[in-house]
Amino acid sequence: MKFNKKRNMVILTSALVLSATVMVNSTYAQQATKTLKAIYNNIKIVYNGITITSNTNAEAFTIDGTTYVPLRMAGEALGKTVQWDSANKQIMFTDKEGPTENNIVATVNGVVITKDKLYNEMVTLGGAQTLDSLITTVLVDQAATKKNITVTDEDLTKEINKLKKNYSTEAEFNAALTQSGMSLNNLKNELNMQVKINKLVEPQVKVTTADIKKYFVENPGVYDTEEEVRASHILVATKEEAKNILKELQGGADFATLATAKSLDTGSKIKGGDLGFFARGTMVDTFEKAAFALNKGKLSDIIESSFGFHIIKVTDRKDAHKATFEEASAEIKEALVSQQIATLSSTWLAELKEKSNITNTLIR
Repeated sequence: MKFNKKRNMVILTSALVLSATVMVNSTYAQQATKTLKAIYNNIKIVYNGITITSNTNAEAFTIDGTTYVPLRMAGEALGKTVQWDSANKQIMFTDKEGPTENNIVATVNGVVITKDKLYNEMVTLGGAQTLDSLITTVLVDQAATKKNITVTDEDLTKEINKLKKNYSTEAEFNAALTQSGMSLNNLKNELNMQVKINKLVEPQVKVTTADIKKYFVENPGVYDTEEEVRASHILVATKEEAKNILKELQGGADFATLATAKSLDTGSKIKGGDLGFFARGTMVDTFEKAAFALNKGKLSDIIESSFGFHIIKVTDRKDAHKATFEEASAEIKEALVSQQIATLSSTWLAELKEKSNITNTLIR
């Protein structure tokens, strides 16, 4: 910006000049006309692509090869971007942040909410954390590419199967996903980066046979298995219904068919009533006692619980088993490797960020 104290006027060298008002007969315009050789033009004003007027009587004048029009101050005061199109002799007014069809995300009783407002709110609420996560993702992707590391479907399936071990059934696992607001694809996307980090950090991991033996001795019983039964059931609301179903089963009716048709347990009825294997302490007391008292292939009497009336059939059994070191060693090694990766990855990421050229404009 240049300031001419003698004539008390401001000249914006970036594109256009503005007086304190837009009036052609303003003090500034009069002074400019007297001092400079003015070039008068019939100038169009274009606002958001629409011609507002084609004859403004505005004065466009040239100083050292730069053309000026006394309208920028008024335009910018209104929140507009003002540009001088010398080829077509027109002034271009466009909204800086005004709402348009492309940046409106909602309206509330006529009040507009723009993408910019939404963005600013999201930045305030959690932008720094989200941006840090995105930066981490980019850094991990770059490191993986440099090492020619890829993630296969087999890798993701393996990780998902590890997670499933924490749940008794597939249905329980899927229910946990739903409660977390995630789909299987969402989970795979999250695991994708974790698998990359695992592959990048794992070469630093060292787990010896001595480490595995030490863990096995210090954690007795962790890999032992309790007695388990596998059972199916049919759940109904009344004892009378249960009596009728039990009579059908004792007459030779197929258990899975009746469970699918009549059971109130929506989680198991689609599998013919199958509940999978379970240990003691998993089911309600009356149900559990009846199931563990049955031999394989046998039907229970009518069992009442807080859920209703059950008919139970035990389809398989597993005796309690004390794990040997040889049986547990592979699983222990996997657990120790995961522990070390978790410990090393935070340090690895911190060092990666430290040596990378990162610009984060949310951090002031």
